[in-house]
Amino acid sequence: MVKSCATIALVPEIKAGPWIYWERLEVSIPKAAKLGFDAVELFTASAEAVDPEQVKGLCDANRMKIAAVGTGAGKVLHGWTLASPDKNIRQKAVAFVSKMIAFAARLGAPAIIGSMQGNVEPGIERPQAVAWLAEGLNELGRQAQEQGVRLIFEPLNRYETNMFNQLGAGAGFLETLDTRNIVLLADLFHMNIEEQSIAGALRENAGRIGHLHFADSNRRPVGMGHTDMPDVVKALTQIGYAGYVSAEAFPWPTPDKAAEQTIRAFRACFSPK
Repeated sequence: MVKSCATIALVPEIKAGPWIYWERLEVSIPKAAKLGFDAVELFTASAEAVDPEQVKGLCDANRMKIAAVGTGAGKVLHGWTLASPDKNIRQKAVAFVSKMIAFAARLGAPAIIGSMQGNVEPGIERPQAVAWLAEGLNELGRQAQEQGVRLIFEPLNRYETNMFNQLGAGAGFLETLDTRNIVLLADLFHMNIEEQSIAGALRENAGRIGHLHFADSNRRPVGMGHTDMPDVVKALTQIGYAGYVSAEAFPWPTPDKAAEQTIRAFRACFSPK
């Protein structure tokens, strides 16, 4: 059975980004729980920015789980990526994500590699950039496995990266890695831009999908755009997806209304008919 999830961002520098809640955890987690969400996904400035024991306490008190932890602050705040031509920057990116994996593992959650994958930079041959990314992911996948959690790799749309934009390309890349501890994140917003068929891509990569970002075509909460959700839900049902459906969507028109729309859409999509 799929599980509902709301996103919480705790990084003021990304205030314009697609996360539902922006208030302190002691405010946002109870709000999500009251609406009936099963879990929250966290985006923090670093592994040291939040006390995991505080998070555990809030989750236990509100009967909530942590679905995943984002790592993108490494790029947003510091400019570090796993495919940087600068070896020193790549090492800093690996160290940052490594700490985030340890933080997430204490919460029993996986970490997400999205923007931290970086880009094929000008003047760099694509195979070299992919090799640098693979090197970092092999190390990080191993670390995650040692700590009992998975790593999640997210193909992003062409306006955010030129590395891997489609689920199939991401799956093919993961097959080349030494680690088998990395799964795909299927983000409906990115897929709306890049896939010929969202449902088709979900079916074709069923065995690799371990997390799903729930947003409409305009990145507002589901129900506020034109994504064919019945088709998407049918595909997810057919492939037996049973992971989190996490709302990485703009808090439009307000965080509370976005959360309400998201849980309403989630129930309309996934509650037994």
